[in-house]
Amino acid sequence: MKKNIAEVIGTFTLVFMAFSTILFMKPEVGLIGISLSFGLAVVAMAYGVGPISGAHLNPAVSLGVFLAGRMSAGEMLGYWISQVIGGVLASLVLIAMTADPAGAATAIGPWGTTAALIFEVVATFIFVTVILGATQEGHATPVAGLAIGLTLTMIHLAGITVTGVSVNPARAIASNIFDAGAASQLWLYIIAPLIGGGLAGVLHKSGLTSA
Repeated sequence: MKKNIAEVIGTFTLVFMAFSTILFMKPEVGLIGISLSFGLAVVAMAYGVGPISGAHLNPAVSLGVFLAGRMSAGEMLGYWISQVIGGVLASLVLIAMTADPAGAATAIGPWGTTAALIFEVVATFIFVTVILGATQEGHATPVAGLAIGLTLTMIHLAGITVTGVSVNPARAIASNIFDAGAASQLWLYIIAPLIGGGLAGVLHKSGLTSA
């Protein structure tokens, strides 16, 4: 339960701070600022709740960790539920602030669905590979949280105009369920990150991407 609460808090913080940047500060900070907001939120929670739950904050990360053999299926499902709850709670708080979380929804860019699908799979694979590598037993580093946050920043800088960048089903659910158009695309932002995260976990377990 302690780990699940940590995941609720961590995912809430990620979604609340990143969405707030999009909804309230986008004209001032631009896409670079939004990218940094996502990355810095992950850095903060990596050190804030990471010692408790590992700060997955993302069902794709939890799937990768499970397939890498680092957690049970039951733990993974508990993390998934906690992450979705945390993300949706953050959106509800934004609604209470009269901000529309649909304004932070992911959206397939002008390059089309195929490009969006490929980007989400590849970017999530890279993200989860970095997480598994930076936190593996015997090789974990005190700056793992920074490396992970910077990787997420890099992914946003590369792909905001391609997909709006999810690489995180909980993040996409938290925004897209409040927008009819975005909700119809939600399948992509759930399936693609899970494929990418799952592939990263399988390769890590096989030793191809682990020390």
